[in-house]
Amino acid sequence: MELPTREDLKQRRDELELTQSSLAKMAGVSQPLIARIEGGDVDPRLSTLRRIVNALDEAEGEVIRADDLMNTNVISVAPDESVEMARDTMLEEGFSQVPVIRDGRPVGMISNSDIRHAPGQADRVGTLPVAEVMRESVTTVEPTAMLEEIDSALDRDAAVLVVKGGETVGIITDADVAARV
Repeated sequence: MELPTREDLKQRRDELELTQSSLAKMAGVSQPLIARIEGGDVDPRLSTLRRIVNALDEAEGEVIRADDLMNTNVISVAPDESVEMARDTMLEEGFSQVPVIRDGRPVGMISNSDIRHAPGQADRVGTLPVAEVMRESVTTVEPTAMLEEIDSALDRDAAVLVVKGGETVGIITDADVAARV
């Protein structure tokens, strides 16, 4: 992220016809802080600057959040289902992985690779419960998570689950981001 100057911030605020007070309210900071930043009296912390820039982006309509990108029809398997059932679900849906969800809460992911690499179980892997083969790590974000956070997560993982109040409400993949952006 290229850091904007105080002049950049003021110019964007003026172009959007926002008052210092309205920008402060949107960013969750005080109006005097906005005035001091624009006046060059104070250098804001990076987290404060990010909140101000995000508020300006949102005012311009440029902010893309998880709930803008997510698919709400989350195809998943339960941890006590068989690996064979999980594999069949992936084949039917054309996915290489699916989330493992118990009572609406994500508990892991299972992929074709996890099934292929199940240790010492090649002849009976299909009969095992998903819980014995799945990866327990799963990346989650809130519906309000911004594109930057989602992109960062997708650099590490093939999918990101969107969770609200502990419940899975959506899933995002690279294809979802590419389709929207």
